[in-house]
Amino acid sequence: MEVSVLMHELKLKQHLMTLKAWLWASATISSRTMHIPWDSAGCLCPVGDFFNYDAPGSHGVENSEDLFNGSDEHSMTTVTRLIDAEYEEDLTAYCFYARRNYRKGEQILLSYGTYTNLELLEHYGFLLTDNPNDKAFIPLEPNMCQLCSWSSDLIHIGKEGNPSFALLSTLRLWATPQDMRKSIKQYVYSGNQLSPENEVSVMEWVMHKCVVLLGNLPTSLESDKNLLRFVENILEYCKMESGEMPQEFINFLERKNLIGEKACLITSLAKTRSFERWKLAIKWRLHFKAMLHKCIEYCTKTRDKIFSQNN
Repeated sequence: MEVSVLMHELKLKQHLMTLKAWLWASATISSRTMHIPWDSAGCLCPVGDFFNYDAPGSHGVENSEDLFNGSDEHSMTTVTRLIDAEYEEDLTAYCFYARRNYRKGEQILLSYGTYTNLELLEHYGFLLTDNPNDKAFIPLEPNMCQLCSWSSDLIHIGKEGNPSFALLSTLRLWATPQDMRKSIKQYVYSGNQLSPENEVSVMEWVMHKCVVLLGNLPTSLESDKNLLRFVENILEYCKMESGEMPQEFINFLERKNLIGEKACLITSLAKTRSFERWKLAIKWRLHFKAMLHKCIEYCTKTRDKIFSQNN
């Protein structure tokens, strides 16, 4: 009711009061606004939102000595910042900063902050093939989070499959007998392994969780790879009989009422937004499963190394 009153007071035209218009406005605010300190809604900055994203940590700062002459605090902040744009109160302007020198015709990339691929997909509608800030989360036992003060976003599996510092610390403490936890808590928080037996139990717990999580997913890593290969080459495969197509692709065609249609319609489908969104979803789940598989490999190697060193 309050929203209706507000929209009436704004004297919006009828076509701007539809669900479609609301979805457009919501997506615009979610993906295009920039942070300002005095309004949580953010602001729109024409031209500024044209820059594509470059994740912090994906490249070193190149030629920073050429970018900035001197070592003043502002220059150093610009080089080390996690985001490359912010509102500068002393300049009363929204400022953008390049991390390196760009050549004429080269695309300028800016960092919006540290985002996982899921966050990029949810808020901005894209993901990165190689995102240094990507992570996977696995379900923890109910009492685990009570053992530590880590925030939940720190307890994860990294892009290369390695358990995070916070996850390892939590699990090492959890795998310790309850009456000993208080005495070794600070030792655990220093990043130290407690014993070979403790470390093996931690690795095996993580491995088990990853295996169970992968087993509960409706598709496998290999099937996702095959499906992505198929949809990326759909123009070559569009003359296939439906029986030769991946089942998930058939399901997608059924939802679009295209089963049995001519190849030209499937070709047109490949150019639609819904098809592109579906392809991005496949890519994301492929990255997610790859992290879990890498984690299983990491934990297996770590466990086997401990066994070999203690036998």
